[in-house]
Amino acid sequence: MSHAAPIPPDDSYLRSLIEDTADAVANAQPLDSPHTGADNASRSAVRSAIDAVSADLVALSQDLHAHPEEGFAEHRSVRALAELLAKHGHEATIGVGGLDTALRAGTPGEGPHIAVLAEYDALPGLGHACGHNVICTAGAGGFLGAAAVAERLGGRVSLIGTPAEEGGGGKETLARAGVFDDVDAVIMLHPFSHDIAMHPFLGRRQLEMVFHGIGAHASAQPFMGRNALDAAVAAYQGVSALRQQLPDSDRVHGVFSDGGARPNVIPARAAVLFYLRSGTPATLRDLAARMTAIAHGAAEMTGCGVELLWDSQPAYLPIRFNTALAGRWSVNQRGTGRKPLPPGVVPESLTGSTDLGNLSYRMPAIHPMIAVSEATTALHTKEFAAAAGSPAGDAAVVDGALGLALTAADYLGDAALRAAVHEEFEAAGGALDVPAFFD
Repeated sequence: MSHAAPIPPDDSYLRSLIEDTADAVANAQPLDSPHTGADNASRSAVRSAIDAVSADLVALSQDLHAHPEEGFAEHRSVRALAELLAKHGHEATIGVGGLDTALRAGTPGEGPHIAVLAEYDALPGLGHACGHNVICTAGAGGFLGAAAVAERLGGRVSLIGTPAEEGGGGKETLARAGVFDDVDAVIMLHPFSHDIAMHPFLGRRQLEMVFHGIGAHASAQPFMGRNALDAAVAAYQGVSALRQQLPDSDRVHGVFSDGGARPNVIPARAAVLFYLRSGTPATLRDLAARMTAIAHGAAEMTGCGVELLWDSQPAYLPIRFNTALAGRWSVNQRGTGRKPLPPGVVPESLTGSTDLGNLSYRMPAIHPMIAVSEATTALHTKEFAAAAGSPAGDAAVVDGALGLALTAADYLGDAALRAAVHEEFEAAGGALDVPAFFD
């Protein structure tokens, strides 16, 4: 007798986590800032600019939500974004940095230069289940609001549309093409189940272990074969044993991408694809070395060869925090009635990876979270996709646009804040040679 249905997991841990988080959220104090930011007249002008474009921002968010496009194929989405910018007086260039669906618009002038980032790719089968429609339109509004005061504040602001965050590493590709070479700091937001000023995202690498054996008849002459599937299974089990020695922040998950064709033929080729995640660049590099050792060990055990295929798309680094800049985001969001939490209140295990991390090791960056859903709703689900297109998602577009615009204006208009932002970045290690880090 067969049992087709899986056994449902016990949700008692999840329920306890949700209850504990709710208590911590209720008692948390939002992140503050010792800096004053831009002058009051500039801040008032930013608010007026956001009021003038808010209806168009929400309309674009709904349009993107209704027409999701996957990474590197966001042609309709990027055109719609460019049309919104043109309507409000800013010509955008599509196709920068060698990517057909990347976009850049900016204000003229000299002085400090901050860029607001937009993402607009969706997930296969799930649409905007990561809420990139909110990211894109809040970013567009952040740019338009800050552009209204950039010249009077003596600086520049740009909007950079970055394709294929969902695994494609568009930001890293654009960075290597020089798109960010003249940018001093970058800001963006991400929709979530809570308002958080700083939330960790893990670094991520991809590794496919391809094992090469010798095919043979599995019944008549098995002794003449070298079983590549046995090697792949040994590697998978080796990773399972590794997990108990990993730091709490590390994650390794994998699937078999090739296991042979027929049971009566010893597989000459087998492969397993892993994602590796870790909380710091150094621990991610160490995890990669341990995975390499497992692959070679599995190959030697079974008499097979092994080929390691790293990062078919660019590796993602974890996010490096910038407290000085995140503090201004928190202050600016409190003006909308939101209460951005400091790090450590919402469990840091509730996270993923983003290519914004790569930029955060090149220049100061923030990636705050803005609430669009219930606390129990997870990213990359149909429920979160619905939230991203709901009235709560629309409210996040407008509130987020204002927060980004004011934060950009603060950076341009407050020299002390700007100095603190860059001093913190240098104290954390300064710029990292990202392309060379894993070589």
